[in-house]
Amino acid sequence: MPGTRRPHHALLTLAAVLAGGAAVVGATVLTSGAPERPDEPLATTAGLERLHRLPPVTDKVFTWDTAQARSAAAQRQYAIDCMARKGFRYAPKATAPAGAGEDARPRTFGLETPPSTTIPAPPEAEEAPPKPGSPEASPAFGKALFGDEAKRVTVKGKAGMSVSRPGNGCLADAETRMLGDGRARWLQVQIELFEGQEQARAEVEKDPAFQSATGRWRQCMERAGFPAQRDPQALLRTLPNQKARLKGRDILKSDLRCKSETGYLTVAYTRLAAVQERWLDRNPVVTKDWTSLLARQDKAAREVLAAKS
Repeated sequence: MPGTRRPHHALLTLAAVLAGGAAVVGATVLTSGAPERPDEPLATTAGLERLHRLPPVTDKVFTWDTAQARSAAAQRQYAIDCMARKGFRYAPKATAPAGAGEDARPRTFGLETPPSTTIPAPPEAEEAPPKPGSPEASPAFGKALFGDEAKRVTVKGKAGMSVSRPGNGCLADAETRMLGDGRARWLQVQIELFEGQEQARAEVEKDPAFQSATGRWRQCMERAGFPAQRDPQALLRTLPNQKARLKGRDILKSDLRCKSETGYLTVAYTRLAAVQERWLDRNPVVTKDWTSLLARQDKAAREVLAAKS
């Protein structure tokens, strides 16, 4: 989506999230320092998932559940019908947007599992482009779907981030069918949550329990023969790709071992959760509007899908 003033990776993540809904899932937030205990019992898929779900703002931004899937399916169906009424065949893939789901949650505290030695699978082929000369290849198709460029709607968050969406056309009509006059507010709330997530990540660096955990990790890394390491995130940035990480297996093994021995990940996610909870407490309208707009969206989605059954 054009219109943002944040780093490209942040835009891609937010753009993917804004393409669909997200569910409110309650998270238990520990507001006291986590005990200094090893992370070995948590070094499992279930253990890491529990930690990832603790930060409540991140949970709202990245959760993809049946309600969100229902809303996305309803918007897709409404847009298909809208385009058909205008004489066009529109057949988007019925998939979750990239960036939605558990695997997309940011790993903000560096490596958590050993780097994979497998070669990533190639991306799925995109849908075939429309045949030249067909109605779907005409400028009228794009205008019917995306509307007029001059009528796009731009929504801003409190920290200055902005996102632009179609102001008319079938995609805009589908979103309006789900949210009515709350469409702009829905986008704004999502932006504010995304900004709140970034603010909380910066704020947790000042948390005494988190600073203590980072200090224990540094001491462990020094004993392992890797002095002058600032923190796990900085370490991972020195190994920016899979090839570099495979070459740096020894330091990454020590990183993971030191996280486990010092309980680093437990402390980090627990304190991030507490900081995010405080952010939500300072911004109660965000949660209130998030919940009500999700309910409105789900109600409309059920109506649209019921009409097609």
